[in-house]
Amino acid sequence: MILQKTKQRLASGEPLRLVALGDSLTQGWMVRKGYVDFLAEMITRHYPKSDVTIMNRGIPGDTAEGGLYRLRDDVLDADPDLVLIQFALNDAYTGVPADRFKNTVKTIIYQIRADTDAEVLLITSVPIMHESEDRVAGEFYARIEALAREEGLPVARVHAYWKRKVGEGADFASLVQGDGVHPNLEGHRIMAEAVFEEFK
Repeated sequence: MILQKTKQRLASGEPLRLVALGDSLTQGWMVRKGYVDFLAEMITRHYPKSDVTIMNRGIPGDTAEGGLYRLRDDVLDADPDLVLIQFALNDAYTGVPADRFKNTVKTIIYQIRADTDAEVLLITSVPIMHESEDRVAGEFYARIEALAREEGLPVARVHAYWKRKVGEGADFASLVQGDGVHPNLEGHRIMAEAVFEEFK
């Protein structure tokens, strides 16, 4: 469950088209650099020969069903080599059943596979530091991890990486904006670190 073709392209300098599909965390809401921007910098440093074109298709407030609706225009028509899929929190907060969310993401994966040769990387979102809300978010992250196992896909466990950083002494409040959910600049850097683990 590694990004074998992606890593080969990056190492050799063969052009790589990466599309990031997601919500406000992907878009980089209210920050000058989001995780996708930091990820691009990390890829360039680690793979100096790389020739990457990154298309950010994050829309604030979007859900997995929204991503499926715009999949053709925003992803498939770009003929990507790698697609990042990041949804969950808006689905959870708007009352979408977790199993329905999982099935929608599965449909996105199947359509990508049917129309392109792209590899797919699933990405969980940030943890919520309110126990009841984090438990709900955790149900969705568990579906993402289950889907990764079932479909043989890599998954960047952003929520777990964040919790580990907090456990090591990082102040959660220093990683998020005033709403306690959206990452600030440092939070996006940590999110990118979690995602980049799958590129090493």
